[in-house]
Amino acid sequence: MAAKPAAKDPKAADKPVEILYNRKLRHDFEVIDSWEAGMILMGSEAKSLRAGDVQWAQAHARFDERTGELWLYNLHIGEYRQAGIFGHQAGQPRQLLLKKRELEKLRGQLAGKGLTVVPERLLFRRGWAKVAICLCRGKDRGDRRQDLLKRAQQRDVQREMARRLRGK
Repeated sequence: MAAKPAAKDPKAADKPVEILYNRKLRHDFEVIDSWEAGMILMGSEAKSLRAGDVQWAQAHARFDERTGELWLYNLHIGEYRQAGIFGHQAGQPRQLLLKKRELEKLRGQLAGKGLTVVPERLLFRRGWAKVAICLCRGKDRGDRRQDLLKRAQQRDVQREMARRLRGK
C-alpha cells in the first residue's frame, strides 16, 4: 500500500516570496499610508520576476486621468529570453489593481501637495504578483538628520539596557 503524500502546510502558502525591497524608501520619504496592489502582467513578465530580473530606479505610480486607473511607471522587468518575439517591453507601464474604495481614498490623498506613490516591496503571494505601494512625502535634509539622531539614541539606549541586564 502506497503512503499518502504529506499534507502541505496551509500557513506556508500564505507566506509571501519577496522579490525586491526598496531600502531607500524610508530614508528618502516619510510614509503616510501603504497598500498592497496586484499587477497585470504578461506571462514572460511573471517568469522574469520569478528569475529576479527586475529593477526600480525611479519607479512611481500615478493615475491616468482619462480612465481613473493607477499605473506603475519606470519598473524595469528584464526580457525573458525564451519568450522570443512573444515577450514584453522591459520598461512599459503596468496597471495596478486596487479596490475601488482604496483607489478613491488614494486619489483624494494625492490631491495634497508634495505627495507621491512609491513602491516599497515586490512579492509573490499565493502565486500572484503584488507590489506594496506607499503614499509618501519627500524628506528634506533636516528630517533625515533628525531620523539618524533618533536612531542613534535608540541604539544607545538598547545597548545600555543590554549591558545592565548582563551585569545583574
